[in-house]
Amino acid sequence: MSDDSTKAGQEKRHHEGDVAFIQALAELLNRNDLTELTVKREYDENDRLTVSLSKQIRQAPAVQAAPVFAAPSAPAAAPAAAAVPAPQEDPANLPGAVTSPMVGTAYLAPEPGATPFVTIGQQVKEGDTLLIVEAMKTMNHIPSPRAGTVKRILVDDGSPVEFGAPLMVVE
Repeated sequence: MSDDSTKAGQEKRHHEGDVAFIQALAELLNRNDLTELTVKREYDENDRLTVSLSKQIRQAPAVQAAPVFAAPSAPAAAPAAAAVPAPQEDPANLPGAVTSPMVGTAYLAPEPGATPFVTIGQQVKEGDTLLIVEAMKTMNHIPSPRAGTVKRILVDDGSPVEFGAPLMVVE
C-alpha cells in the first residue's frame, strides 16, 4: 500500500472518530442540561480539533431566580394566572444598559486575580474600559458608551455572553 493511500485511510478513520466524538459531546450537552461546551484536542503538533457546542434555552422555569444575563428574545405572552409574580424588568431595556457587541467570554479584570476594571458605584468616563469580551482568542476591550456611575454588573467573570446580552448598567 502506498503512503498516500495509507494517509487517506488514516484521515477517513480520524474524521469518522471526530464525528463520533462530536455526537458524544452533543449527547453530553443535552443529558446534563448544559448550554455551552468547548473542547480542544491535540493529536500531534499539526493536527488539532476544537469543538464548540451551544444551545439556546427556550424558557426558564418560573420558580428559578432571574438569570445573571439574558439575550434579548421575542416577548412571551403573559400568564393568565394572577398569582404569578410580575416579571422583572429586562436589564437590556434599561436606559444605561451596555450590551455585548459579540459572542464570547466576559472578563471583569485584565487577568485572573487582578483588580476588576470597574466596581459598582464607580464613576467612569466615556471610553473607559468596563470589561473584556474574549472572542476567537482576541481580547476585545468594551468601553463605556457614556460618562456616569456603574449601577449594576450583570455578568460574572469568565461567563459566556451572547450578542446583545446586557453586561452592565452605567447611568
